[in-house]
This record gives sequence, C-alpha cells and structure tokens, in this order.
Amino acid sequence: MEDIIALEFKDRIAFLTLCDPKGLNLENLEMVKVLAEKQEEIDRNKEIRAVVVQSSVKNFSAGAALTFLQDVNSRFIKDNLNFLQRAFSRFQELPIPVICAINGICYGGGLELALSCDIRIASRDAKFSMPEVRFGFTADQTGTTRLAKLLGIGNAKKMILLCEEIDAEEAYRIGLVEYLVEKEELHSFAEKLAKRVASFPPSGVRFGKIGVNVAAEGNTYASLMFEQAQSIYCFGTEDKEEAVKSFMEKRKGVFNDK
Repeated sequence: MEDIIALEFKDRIAFLTLCDPKGLNLENLEMVKVLAEKQEEIDRNKEIRAVVVQSSVKNFSAGAALTFLQDVNSRFIKDNLNFLQRAFSRFQELPIPVICAINGICYGGGLELALSCDIRIASRDAKFSMPEVRFGFTADQTGTTRLAKLLGIGNAKKMILLCEEIDAEEAYRIGLVEYLVEKEELHSFAEKLAKRVASFPPSGVRFGKIGVNVAAEGNTYASLMFEQAQSIYCFGTEDKEEAVKSFMEKRKGVFNDK
C-alpha cells in the first residue's frame, strides 16, 4: 500500500505525491495509515520549510472507495474515526505551510485532505464535490467543519446537501481554492510558491500560520494575546535581524531558525 503515496525531500521542501496507478487515489483505512506515516516523517525532518501535496495521476482523489464504505459500520467509526480525523488535521497542525495542488477529480475524503492544507491551487480541469449525503452520511473527516469556516454557512450547505459537482472556476469564485492555473503549470506553480515561502525566516512563517489558525477559531482575545507572544519571540531572533539586514543590503537572506 505504501507505493501509492510517495514522499521526496528536495530544497527544504517535502513533496507528498498521491500516485495510485489506477488513477483515482481512492481512500481506505490502509491508505490513511500510510498518509499518517508520511506526515510523521515530514514532521521529524526539521530541515523542511514547506510541503507540497499533489497527485502524479489524472485525479487528485475520488474520495473513499465504495468497497471501503460497504465494510464500514458504527463499530468501525467508533474505533477509527478519531484516527482518521487526526490524519486529516495533521497538515493544518504542522508548523510549516502545506500547499495543495489539485487536478482532476477531488471528491469527498480527497477534498477533506485538500481542506486541511493552507493554500490550495486548482488546475482548470479540477472538479470538486462532497457527495457523502448521497450515501447516507455526511463529511466526517473534518470536512463539514472546515467547509463552513472556509466558505461560510450558505456555500458549505450547498456543497454538502446538494452533492453537486463544481468546476475549478466556481471553486475559485467561492474561495474553495486560492489559485487557478493551467493544467500544465500546476506542479511548477505549487513548487514556486513553496520555494518562496521556504525562503522566508522560519519563525515568521511558523507563527504567521499558527496565528491565522488561532484567529479562525473566533476568539479575538486569544488571537490578540498570541500576536503579542509571537512578536516578543520573533523580535528577539537572529533571523529577524538577518531578514531586515539582507533586505536593506538587497541580498538573499540566510536563515537558521534562531
């Protein structure tokens, strides 16, 4: 099962690639276990400054395999859903940005995986759907929660309750993805964004991501307190001094996360 998800480290970027030779990158429990192992490997590598999640086949992910759903019952959910939710939350919890490059079909669990990333890029051939209601349940791997926060209540209910497919243009219009690019530019554009963010001081990037996550939870006081705490820390770092100095000297900064 491990050969359907590849992980490569290059230029301080982790490239996690869904590569099921059948072309659908279908989700089942074993696939998510491999995903969790790859996430742990990324987290252990302290040299990594950004992650790109992508697919090397014609679709990003068609979601859960129907054969998998046939075997799922309440006992399975009770025993495994917490693990599944944790795996689909891990990218949001990583202290580095995660960029998701989406091509072809992005349905159900595949969309929930994309929602856990920080920045989403869609190629113009991408198609999105949350079809779970059609099969008698609803998005339960963080999708309901994240869609509502990202799109607002109306658009989230529209996607979840109607089970309609939307194209990349509509996904961009409603804010489901942040960038829309030509199919042949998708992977190079994702790598370009990753290299850009990886070139910045790690502490600034790390706290920028965490700060937005805290703000998204809706507690203004907690968010403001976090802003104060991260500023006290960041303004005492060597990287902050190097960032200002290199900018003034018109050269590329060298940052060591200190």
